Amino acid sequence: MRLCADVGGSFVDIAAFDDAGAIGWRRKVPTPVDDWAAFVAVFADVLAVVACERVSIATAGLVDPVSGIVTSANIRCIDGRRLADELARVLAVPVRVVNDADAFVLAEAARGVAMGHERVFGIILGTGVGGGLVERGRIVGGAGGIGGEWGHGQVVHDSPIAPGTNPVFACGCGLKGCLDTIGSARGLERLHRFLHGIAADSFAIAGDAAAGKRRAVATVDYWCDLVGGPLAMLLHAVSATIVPVGGGLANAPALIAALDARVRANLLIPAAIPVVVPGRLGDDAGLIGALVAGG
Repeated sequence: MRLCADVGGSFVDIAAFDDAGAIGWRRKVPTPVDDWAAFVAVFADVLAVVACERVSIATAGLVDPVSGIVTSANIRCIDGRRLADELARVLAVPVRVVNDADAFVLAEAARGVAMGHERVFGIILGTGVGGGLVERGRIVGGAGGIGGEWGHGQVVHDSPIAPGTNPVFACGCGLKGCLDTIGSARGLERLHRFLHGIAADSFAIAGDAAAGKRRAVATVDYWCDLVGGPLAMLLHAVSATIVPVGGGLANAPALIAALDARVRANLLIPAAIPVVVPGRLGDDAGLIGALVAGG
């Protein structure tokens, strides 16, 4: 048995997989974001009753592939720790830790919508914008574990002639105009408010656009321009052939189809079939990605 966990800012989804890769035991508990001892206990308590020979974890935050140090703003008790090494010493079993976006892409490449593709660039469109690159079943982590993180770096600039006419928003990373500020669910809402002065939920905006409502159609069209161009450039750079989408906006199929159409319109080599597609594994993706990463 292998113990796998998907650690988010609110909950830890934890499950034991049998040797065939099927879930035999599973539960979800609140994430002890500020309590290291309680965090360790989440795993120790399970291992006390379910015999597992190794632990694999997908977690929010960057995971340096060399040092193993985790950088996590939301889960403060693991921030700055060599998480795999520290847990392995306490739990007395081998531990592997990967970024949750990387785990999502790895899962979709191994068991989901991206099966059979050699190079997969997966994206997360949820509270923020994240991503990961998998090549031949392996995570391309990059220096500092930042590989695949396409949400940061300025892509929207203000007009030097008419300041304030472009949607340049401050980003939590300290920059302005990052894709994270417009491409996420909150970004779609921010963009709608900027264009029309109307506060609306991202799913309401996507639904209204699918129904042909003029203001929502304009917002989604602009959103597709702002997100689709950079995504097409990334696909050119990394030569990925499919983009599975995770996060909340993956549950808005018409929105993802519109993004796919805009991305394909920007590709130098035309794609006859959809490239940007919702992931298939849903809430199981993080656990399955952790399992695959653990070997």
